[in-house]
Amino acid sequence: MAETPAAASPHLHVREDWLARTHEAALEPGLPIVDAHHHLWDRATGRYLFDELMADLDAGHRVTATVFVQCRSMYRQQGPEAMKPVGEVEFINGLAAQSASGQYGPARACAAIVGFADLMLGAQAQPVLEALLQAGNDRLRGIRNTTAWHPHAAIRSNPVPPPPGMLLDERFRAGARLLAKYDLPLDIWAYHTQLDEVLALVQACPQTRFVLDHCGGPLGAGPYAGKREEVRREWAAGLRALAAMPNVWLKLGGLGMPVGGWDFHLQEAPPASQQLAQAWRPYIETCIELFGPARCMFESNFPVDKGMFGYTSLWNAFKRLTADLSAQERGSLFSDVARQVYRLPEGGQ
Repeated sequence: MAETPAAASPHLHVREDWLARTHEAALEPGLPIVDAHHHLWDRATGRYLFDELMADLDAGHRVTATVFVQCRSMYRQQGPEAMKPVGEVEFINGLAAQSASGQYGPARACAAIVGFADLMLGAQAQPVLEALLQAGNDRLRGIRNTTAWHPHAAIRSNPVPPPPGMLLDERFRAGARLLAKYDLPLDIWAYHTQLDEVLALVQACPQTRFVLDHCGGPLGAGPYAGKREEVRREWAAGLRALAAMPNVWLKLGGLGMPVGGWDFHLQEAPPASQQLAQAWRPYIETCIELFGPARCMFESNFPVDKGMFGYTSLWNAFKRLTADLSAQERGSLFSDVARQVYRLPEGGQ
């Protein structure tokens, strides 16, 4: 799959000099964190690999482990098309082994890997899943496909957008059902306008576990610009229906993408955690209210969201937003749920 030119990518550039304009110390540095969703890549838009990740993990918060999520990194250049994504898991497993050596600190980077297998193959995805499991060396913990789609040109968050209607396709559903056999959850990135399709998929695959990414994708760009209250009502209704399904978990984060209508990157300096917490409170509190702390987990979505704010400020914002919750509830949100869903071993810091 061809590399997307930087000018055509929907992802913001990471500007380290701009990020350095805002300095924050980590709040509650002893609170254990599992970063439930990040990527690693070397692209025209920037490099975010092992060294860059470890620099963020070492920025003051107590990150004990991370979950890598597929992003088309280091695919194989030869062999059957369906097997090319195995290269990504091979690559990330090597970085996970590097972190597991302990030479780079106590955090266990990429302790869980969410890979890509084309679920449109239906039952024919089985050999791909088995190859991914072998390549992951017992670290493969989930699958994700590119499914976030909208007809408006301004709503684009993937360098290679998917075709419409995948979530409703019976071939995709057959592939999703296959994941239950391997105890692999399916991560779903969908916009709030697709939540009814996500619900239909979940209902059609009752034995499969699902993880809804990025707060369920409330949009704020294109035709949704300036319509936050209207969008929030529609988004909350879609989340409420999904929260009634016991096999769905929710990731809290991903609110630093332009499709959400956020423009922190246009400020003279990056937003501090107080500003982020104020902007996100209606979303994060609704998510926790609907799903409960026992089915939510925080994520960084770095480096995608790093174009709008720094790692320390991000986790400080999450800590501010949960300051009134109990220690048990916060433990669930910051680490326990991610460990449960992705079957992470105890360890790390």
